Amino acid sequence: MAAPPSAPLPCSPFYLRGQEPSPSCPWGMEEEAAVGAGCAELLGPQRAASVPCFGISVDQDHILPGALRLIQELRPHWKPEQVRTKRFTDGITNKLVACYVEEDMRDCVLVRVYGERTELLVDRENEVRNFQLLRAHGCAPKLYCTFQNGLCYEYMQGVALGPEHIREPRLFSLSADVPKVEVLEWELAWLKEHLCQLDSPVVFCHNDLLCKNIIYDRAKGHVRFIDYEYAGYNYQAFDIGNHFNEFAGVNEVDYCRYPARETQLQWLRYYLQAQKGSAVTPREVEKLYVQVNKFALASHFFWALWALIQNQYSTIDFDFLRYAVIRFNQYFKVKPQVLALEMPK
Repeated sequence: MAAPPSAPLPCSPFYLRGQEPSPSCPWGMEEEAAVGAGCAELLGPQRAASVPCFGISVDQDHILPGALRLIQELRPHWKPEQVRTKRFTDGITNKLVACYVEEDMRDCVLVRVYGERTELLVDRENEVRNFQLLRAHGCAPKLYCTFQNGLCYEYMQGVALGPEHIREPRLFSLSADVPKVEVLEWELAWLKEHLCQLDSPVVFCHNDLLCKNIIYDRAKGHVRFIDYEYAGYNYQAFDIGNHFNEFAGVNEVDYCRYPARETQLQWLRYYLQAQKGSAVTPREVEKLYVQVNKFALASHFFWALWALIQNQYSTIDFDFLRYAVIRFNQYFKVKPQVLALEMPK
């Protein structure tokens, strides 16, 4: 993948197949729909009572004493003299202070004090209900408690964005279509176990045979390869499967161009004949066909991870995250088809 491609973003999150995703509760849903989605215990004002509520009122102008009283309830093992605080001043509706004991703020309680008379505009009971609902689906931090004029919740590690950040394509391209780390680890282990059983020989490979790295000299009638930065020893079937994936193109990726079975069989027959210097059997061609299409999965996985790393560190103006999603989606789309392939007897 020497040159970063520009391609449309597939909309199907194929990586969710075979997992157990959290139930989806759309905005404005009716309670009946929520019950069907597993959200029943979170709906209705009466259910907000499941969150601890303390009869403590925190003075907006002197937050610390009230915040420490709440911390004694929520973190009784913390020694009061060790509790550190950090005031956040960006909010214009409420006042917010963080309470923690460890330097990295790994365990940190945010104490939010409602602005004076904000209940005239904000339904606080509904806020708690929404907080619980979003938390149940991994979209919000933990809600620790409520008190008379505020609530306490989990501090989420990260950086609060400013106007200069939200224009960056790498941020508003973020997509839930990128598999979680646990999923990637599982898939990597599966690939290693599955592909190692195929007995594909290890040979010297180019490992990046996209179209632009293949030069055809029409006058001399021969083909040469360029760009060897990824070259090295690898499984034979990976190099070929990676090349077939590149049939989809670079600037506008379209996997409808992935070579059909008959085209592959013809290509592989020529390859094996050139390698052996003699005729090959249909069984030999079929065996390589199965190996190649299974290793093509590893190609998708490799370049998707490559794109995620590039997205983090590259200064090139290209949407690497979108490309990672494209490769992951194709990986999970074709995986069931590839698993159905069997080695010839």
